[in-house]
This record gives sequence, C-alpha cells and structure tokens, in this order.
Amino acid sequence: MAAWLLWLIAAGLFAAGEMASLDLVLLMFAGGALGGMSAAFLTDSVPIQLLAFVVVSAALLVVVRPVAKRHLVDRTPEQIDGVAVYVGRTAVVSQRVDNESGLIRMGHDVWTARTQLDDEVFEVGDEVRIVQIEGPIAYVGHC
Repeated sequence: MAAWLLWLIAAGLFAAGEMASLDLVLLMFAGGALGGMSAAFLTDSVPIQLLAFVVVSAALLVVVRPVAKRHLVDRTPEQIDGVAVYVGRTAVVSQRVDNESGLIRMGHDVWTARTQLDDEVFEVGDEVRIVQIEGPIAYVGHC
C-alpha cells in the first residue's frame, strides 16, 4: 500500500478520534498526518515523513490549538439561548397587567404577562421591564 494512503488513513482515524475526545489534540495530529502524507508524495524516506508529521503536529499544537480553544471556550458560556435573551428588555403594556393576567408587546411580539409582585398593576401604555420568563409567561416589573 502506498505510504501517502497510510498517512491519509491515519489522518482520518485521528479526526474520528477527535469527535470522541473534543480536546483538539487529535485534530492537530490529523493535520500532522496530512503533513506526513505531503512528505510521502515528495519522498519515500520514512524518517522525513515522520519528521514532517512531528513538525506539523507540534506547530498546530503550539499555534492553532490555543487560539481555537480560546475561541470555543471563551464565547460559549456567555451565549444566551432561547427566551432568556428577552430578560432585561423593556416592553409596553397592551392589556392591563396584574398578578393574574395581562399582555405586553415587544416590537411585533405579544406576550402573556404577570407582575412580579402581587400588589403591582400596570396599565395600558406603561413601559415595563421583563425580569423573568417561565414558559409562555413574562414576569414584569418597573423600569
């Protein structure tokens, strides 16, 4: 079997292993294996192919992995998904809001709303702040 094909298979196995580990190390080794495959196209010398694998893998581990990991780790915890993006936004009361019923409008969206406190009441046209969302209900308070 051709040496370049062995390197290509190794790169595929490293990439598949990365899917299980998700640590970005095996992916860098897959890149190194592609470096070994490139060397195999140029020479039949196994030591040169191994050297290409080691050099490319080390360069990827030192240069690319820290940057990629920082981008993945730093941005993920701060991402807010779903309805949580509405918490803290303001809305306008479109139907009287108390602790049992009411409607608010945010842009073109209409939400069922309740007051956060039992004795609060907001009249039509009042501006309120969304403090919590549970299911389809937005709990609101004073701005």
